[in-house]
Amino acid sequence: MLKDTKRETAFYPRISNDEILSLVSGNHRDPHRVLGLHPTGDGAKIVRVFRPGASYLYIQALGRTVEMTQEHPAGVFTYRLPAEAGAKDYRIYHHNGLLGHDPYALNPTFTQVDQYLFLGGVHYELYRKMGARLMEHEGMEGVSFVVWAPNAWQVSVVGQFNHWDGRQNPMRVLGDSGIWELFIPGLREGELYKFSIKTRDGRTILKADPYALAAEMRPATASRVTNANSFRWTDQEWIERRKQGHALKRPMNIYELHLGSWKKNGSQWLNYREIAKELVSYCKKMAFTHVELMPISEHPLDESWGYQVTGFYAVTSRYGSVEDFQFFVNELHKNGIGVFLDWVPGHFPVDDFGLRCFDGTHLYEHADPRQGMHPHWGTCIFNYSRKEVSNFLIANALFWMDLMHIDGLRVDAVASMLYLNYGREDIEWVPNEYGGSENIAAIEFCKHLNSIVHQRHPGILMIAEESSTFPGVTHSVSNGGLGFDLKWNMGWMNDTLEYMATDPLFRKFEHEKLTFGQLYAYTENFVSVLSHDEVVHGKASLLAKMPGDEWRKFANLRLLYSYMLCQPGKQLLFMGGELGQWTEWNEHRECEWSLLQYPKHKALHYMIQKINHFYLQHPALWERDHEAGGFEWVHCDDRDNSVLTYQRKGFKEKLLCVHNFTPQYHPEYYLPLAEVKKLELLFSTDSLEFEGSGKGENTVRMHKDENGKICGVSIEVAPLSTMIFDLT
Repeated sequence: MLKDTKRETAFYPRISNDEILSLVSGNHRDPHRVLGLHPTGDGAKIVRVFRPGASYLYIQALGRTVEMTQEHPAGVFTYRLPAEAGAKDYRIYHHNGLLGHDPYALNPTFTQVDQYLFLGGVHYELYRKMGARLMEHEGMEGVSFVVWAPNAWQVSVVGQFNHWDGRQNPMRVLGDSGIWELFIPGLREGELYKFSIKTRDGRTILKADPYALAAEMRPATASRVTNANSFRWTDQEWIERRKQGHALKRPMNIYELHLGSWKKNGSQWLNYREIAKELVSYCKKMAFTHVELMPISEHPLDESWGYQVTGFYAVTSRYGSVEDFQFFVNELHKNGIGVFLDWVPGHFPVDDFGLRCFDGTHLYEHADPRQGMHPHWGTCIFNYSRKEVSNFLIANALFWMDLMHIDGLRVDAVASMLYLNYGREDIEWVPNEYGGSENIAAIEFCKHLNSIVHQRHPGILMIAEESSTFPGVTHSVSNGGLGFDLKWNMGWMNDTLEYMATDPLFRKFEHEKLTFGQLYAYTENFVSVLSHDEVVHGKASLLAKMPGDEWRKFANLRLLYSYMLCQPGKQLLFMGGELGQWTEWNEHRECEWSLLQYPKHKALHYMIQKINHFYLQHPALWERDHEAGGFEWVHCDDRDNSVLTYQRKGFKEKLLCVHNFTPQYHPEYYLPLAEVKKLELLFSTDSLEFEGSGKGENTVRMHKDENGKICGVSIEVAPLSTMIFDLT
């Protein structure tokens, strides 16, 4: 063992007592300036290491184990090396007892270009640089830690590897960017960590990484070092087909589900890989073209269903790892099934370890609660006017598409983002600079988001859950719109469910609830939805909403679903609706699959399977969804009989859709259809195989005028049914 302390201490500049005190107290803002490897001024170099409380310290230098010289009793040690020595020529014993290279002898991993792009709000691949990222840096394997905390006095990385001691691994702040950075060689995947932040008012707070790729299972809250780049994707064929676009002219039948309660193994969740196998088989059987997952970003509370996110870049660990989720998406794509994610950029929870007051100040949220807090949800509202915040969210959207191959995002609660007075009384909000209620920064955020998503990922669909009458939600940004591709049709959903809950005897007084939607049907690109929000919080399940005895309830539900499928626009059904569940959805229980042993539930399930396949096979039901020429009323005013009839028109096919919303059977129902060449019944929800009455399946009678030309037809119309005829 080499000990030559006299020679070692002969020539080098000592650091000041103030710098020593900054290190010891954990307040140093640029530890790389004093720690690590530095020229001495006399043609040599000095290594300086800080180990709080240590009385001696050894390192490996130039292949030998040597003892360092104690420069300060607080735990500062030095060792002299020749001028040609570099960072790879020595290793230090880290806090976990393992030898590794010195974090303080390396250049930043976050470059000046990165800083420039981030501060400008246009660092679209921020997910590759921020947070904890496994990488090779200057020839060394390790983890780069990068966090934005511009108002912090000092930031440290803490974790299992340094016994959660904030003095051990202080980070450096990069100029005036507010970015703090540290690369720690030798750290591996799986390490738990947080950021220890010293605030300007003297507090120390522990925060999870906003850019973490994984986190501990709740109630633990540490972030976890994870690799999101090792999975080998095999869905290239799907991705190439997606890039071709034309999604709005293709069939889209979306199955919305909550991964934790779709199916379980006893009381245990299935993992992403197990769900993938089950879900692929089910969607192919039931002819669902896409799945929409309720939020799977990390969240601490199961009862929030994922809508109160603490880890926007972290796939929830409830169902497995990042690679497990990538396997899930890959499997669905290989089987021709698209994957949408519910994404929540409108708000975030107030948990102490999360984004709220991240660096001791209101960084991600507005300081004024009239702008920064949701009165309904008790959550924080993002400050979209801050470029770094909007960059955080836009890069997050791109992260899901780039690294997770997601096909689109259903953007939650867009109306709450667009309006400053959303859910507030008159004195509870602050008008914009023009005195209006529009959130100008949020509007610009939506436009920026959708523009860059479509530029970088052609074929991706952005879907807005937007419940107001804000104009141009699905219009292009170049034409003054927000740039979304689709919008949930909340008006259709509310009107239709209110109508269907009405006793058929009184439905004639609510007839406009069925017809009003056509007045605005083509102002936006709509998705008709029967979503999770409609089967919770005392609203009752879809089946329980239906009036009448058991037979009529099932007939009404068959009618409701088939009516949605025949309407212009794409459609979505929440899991369990196809089973005819009697009870509301509960996030802690799986869907009631056992109901399929009972004939009426089994028949409903079979009807939905059959009509979904029918939908895929008939382009008239989807290829002109968003243009008025794809729809034509035959008879919309028969409120006395509560019957609707209309044509759905494809480019080569025409279908006649007949909906009878009462239990009244019509043996000869006249329709003013001229010049009909053929009228053939293709589908009836009242069929005996669906536990219907079996009526209306045989008779079609043509009516001719005095010149012998067909001027109308009479058909049998079954009770509480949808009947679809070929008019081609």
